[in-house]
Amino acid sequence: MLFRRRRLLAAIAAALPLFAAPLKEEDLDEAIRRIVSVYAAVESQSADPIAPERAFYEGAIPGMLRSLDPHSVFFDPAQFQQLRELEKSTRKGFGTVVSLLPGRVTILQTMPGTPSERSGLSPGDEILAINGIPLYQLDVDQLVQLLTQARQQPARLDVRRHGNARLLQFTMTPEDVQAPSVERAFHVRPEIGYLRVGSFDANTGRDIREAVEKLGGASLRALILDLRNNPGGLMPAALETAALFLPAGHKLVSVRGRSVKDQDITVPAGLQAYDFRVAVLINEKSASGSEIVAGAIQDHKRGIIVGERSFGKGLVQSVFPLSSGTGLALTTAFYYTPSGRSIQRRVTGQLSAAVEREHPDQQGGIQPDRVITPEPSTRLRAVLELSGSLSSFATDYIQRNRTIPPDFTVTPAILDEYRATLTQRNIHPSISEWSREL
Repeated sequence: MLFRRRRLLAAIAAALPLFAAPLKEEDLDEAIRRIVSVYAAVESQSADPIAPERAFYEGAIPGMLRSLDPHSVFFDPAQFQQLRELEKSTRKGFGTVVSLLPGRVTILQTMPGTPSERSGLSPGDEILAINGIPLYQLDVDQLVQLLTQARQQPARLDVRRHGNARLLQFTMTPEDVQAPSVERAFHVRPEIGYLRVGSFDANTGRDIREAVEKLGGASLRALILDLRNNPGGLMPAALETAALFLPAGHKLVSVRGRSVKDQDITVPAGLQAYDFRVAVLINEKSASGSEIVAGAIQDHKRGIIVGERSFGKGLVQSVFPLSSGTGLALTTAFYYTPSGRSIQRRVTGQLSAAVEREHPDQQGGIQPDRVITPEPSTRLRAVLELSGSLSSFATDYIQRNRTIPPDFTVTPAILDEYRATLTQRNIHPSISEWSREL
């Protein structure tokens, strides 16, 4: 017990010098004595016993960080290890892409060389239970939590396969799986490419260049870069992405903070940038690295930004390893677009005062050149999404037609076939609904 207390107090002592003005040694000693005295009173006198890890990891340290801003975070040993895995863009998993609906998990894709492919899972397989836990009563959040837990140890899956009356069982052991950040790449029209980038990981810049080259490289007339719902990730990857579209020497972003030296980051010399037209799609969930890419392209008039105002997270998060395998992500500076706009939106805490003091008229985030809000859903679209009928029909179609030609188009016959499957599911859209959504 004494060793655990010392370990926890060492983590607090390591974190204290990172805040506000540097403390004098005697002030730091006094601050730690106060914390120790409060914890001693709680441990000896509270009505219910409290574990030291809970008192400090979930109480004292997070409470200290909340007075700063919502983005400074303390990591316990398990969380800090997960952060390190994310930075490597590898994580434990089975290598599957799934469709999640309430009570339903359907395999859409198995990645080559991963446990899911080696075990024999196929697109269209529906997972009914994981380690004996049935899925039909779980909502989406519960499914995500269960899938996350399952990736930490060997998992047994009960699977239903179309056309097979017998329930199948698969046992897989999670492995380090490369997490692709370029989720989709295709032509929307001849010589016009589309890239969907879900995050910025260690290899994102390289993956984007490879995807662009497969679509035609410099011969493309235009590229749609979809950063909607992209929360950011590794900053070097975001900078590398922006540099793909801007000439050498152009400013990408500026960094300013009290404890760091002001810095202007520019496109390195020697890089060959693409010069085709660019449209960047963003929405209210595009943050951090996504906003740096969009802001650089917008300020240099290199392309057009389309969608909704972005989230507004323009913080430099420095990660400090602490004792006992713990860590701290602390806001140490702000990001500014090449023209000097602060990306950070106003938030609560000490950070809000700093942002408002330096830029009282700025809302933060990236305002699109063309504001386009999501098209409102309709009753039929909601039914099709909740029923999973589109993904089920698509995976079934692929199983019956293993080779899909590059020039594949949806024919009236395919639409009639799909509508017939809806009838089997007791979904009967009216003629007007069907015509409007066709």
